[in-house]
Amino acid sequence: MEKKIKVLIVDDSPAARELLAHILSADPDIIIAGFATDGGEALEAVKKLKPDIVTMDINMPKLDGLSATRQIMATCPVPIVVVSDNMAVDQVSHAFDAIEAGALAVLRRPPGVTSPEHARAAAELTKTVKLMSEIKVVTRIRRNNNRQKSDPAINPWNGQTSKIRVVAIGASTGGPIALQKIVSELPEGFVFPVLVVQHIASGFIEGFISWLGSFCRLPVKIAAHGLPALPGHVYVAPEKKHMGVDRNMRLILSDGSPENGVRPSVSFLFRSIAEEIGGDAAAILLTGMGRDGAHELKLLREKGAITIAQSEESSVVFGMPGEAVKLEAAANILSPTEIASLLERLNRTMTGGAEWIPEKKA
Repeated sequence: MEKKIKVLIVDDSPAARELLAHILSADPDIIIAGFATDGGEALEAVKKLKPDIVTMDINMPKLDGLSATRQIMATCPVPIVVVSDNMAVDQVSHAFDAIEAGALAVLRRPPGVTSPEHARAAAELTKTVKLMSEIKVVTRIRRNNNRQKSDPAINPWNGQTSKIRVVAIGASTGGPIALQKIVSELPEGFVFPVLVVQHIASGFIEGFISWLGSFCRLPVKIAAHGLPALPGHVYVAPEKKHMGVDRNMRLILSDGSPENGVRPSVSFLFRSIAEEIGGDAAAILLTGMGRDGAHELKLLREKGAITIAQSEESSVVFGMPGEAVKLEAAANILSPTEIASLLERLNRTMTGGAEWIPEKKA
């Protein structure tokens, strides 16, 4: 008999605990290991019950979900999925602070069984809990961010740096913290527009943009159809819309069918760039499950673009970048810190700084 997934439910609302237990225990692969009503109880329960995964509310008395996540990840790490009710934009940002602290995903708590949205949201919750329970997490200790950075070794590519018109980034599970590390290092006056597709649960995009923007020197905006992609701006695909560009570097949004099971899709973005502006781009595929964007990253490499996949050791999930590596779609395999350094070097070249000389393979 296969081992069942043990879930610890952390929420101060009895009704919420009952709802989550009802949803999750309906799956034959899941058992409810226990409950906690605040962060302090959660910390003790993790130590005692050793669950495979924790669902964590954010707004709780005594010790809140963010503080609990930090303490759990620093002392007895376990996969954590933030599951909370409707929150204001500023409160949603706390959910992404929990991601920074080591949580793997954020979801809105499913509505009650009488809601027409219940079945869909319940299925999403169950699927996420099962997938996240398989991820091996490590102790997360708060470190000094003032580390000295070194320029990464860059593999050769076919395109010319002087022609780069856009930076495109795709991410899924683990993506928010990787994106934060990258965009927070981009300087004012960055000469390229940055287009981002981040797979994210419904209802969190505005809070995500607010959170990401708090770390960034550049304006971070939700993409709008027909908007010009301006240098030094970060545009994030909205919920349930594919994002691409036309040849004049205007943003295109589409209600087309999901690709690789998702909308927005990284594949749509990368393919749009390949078709409309060819290889005049830098394309980056970050941590995430599945294969969204991998084949299209290879297409961009064939057209001469700078292509990058996040390294396995720095990824929460090496699915998407791993597929790109298998396809030889990525000329460069780098950590988020190294990706930021690469983009800084590209920017210096375009603004008359240090000469850009890609290093050759040994």
